[in-house]
Amino acid sequence: MKCIINRRAQFSASHRYWLPELSDAENLERFGACTRSPGHGHNYVLYVSMAGELDEYGMVLNLSDVKHVIKQEVTSQLDFAYLNDVWVEFQQTLPTTENIARVIWQHLSPHLPLVRIQLFEHPELWSDYYGNDMEAYLTISTHFSAAHRLARPDLSFEENCEIYGKCARPNGHGHNYHLEVTIKGEVDPRTGMIADLVAFQKAVDTYVVEPFDHTFLNKDIPYFANVVPTAENIAVHIRDLLQEPICQIGAQLHKIKLIESPNNSCEVYASELQGEPNLTSLRELALAQN
Repeated sequence: MKCIINRRAQFSASHRYWLPELSDAENLERFGACTRSPGHGHNYVLYVSMAGELDEYGMVLNLSDVKHVIKQEVTSQLDFAYLNDVWVEFQQTLPTTENIARVIWQHLSPHLPLVRIQLFEHPELWSDYYGNDMEAYLTISTHFSAAHRLARPDLSFEENCEIYGKCARPNGHGHNYHLEVTIKGEVDPRTGMIADLVAFQKAVDTYVVEPFDHTFLNKDIPYFANVVPTAENIAVHIRDLLQEPICQIGAQLHKIKLIESPNNSCEVYASELQGEPNLTSLRELALAQN
């Protein structure tokens, strides 16, 4: 029986975004405050996912051995370090979140049966790497507050209540929505970036957060005049809104995850825009990511 196991680790380190071939002004324009010398720091959280068959002791791997490998190959070297100098890989390609995840994979893959490296720079920014050459995933999380009512205009109040329950009440109700937007792309061999992070954040803010925040979705967002704003429909609309803006910053939209409440969330994948979703692939990806 095959199983995926996950091991958590952490390290604190600093880094700086700076390319010597660019002028001060060019570095500042490209990297903003991240160019400041001598750099800035983060408390990184690392998740190492590994796959294998269960042995006679009910384990994929001995976690004590896994802990030792991660410490020896990664955390003991990166903890309280200046990343630009600590590994030669970061002298050629800047230590962005996505590139750090990729290089950690390179350091661990000779020792562990990896299926994913997930690295959190902070709770609202993280990267996933699956060992696919220079391709990586980058996620930002944000939030907006909005009200909605779940009701189809072609149905009576009683029929809507039968389908949607309390959510069909005429004056609606509100949520503090938590939104995660994941893009994928090739890590630039010099900047270490899939896409400009500032431009990524600006696209999400401009096309989603600002228009949606503190609105009554049914009345203030034209799309929902005739579409019931369930979490699923909101996520699909956000996906459609972001597809082109993400393309314009040089990446591909991969996934939208919308958390309506601690008990309810949904995910939609941009790949569905090209045709029917590959449910087997989605199940495999969900297994790997959870």
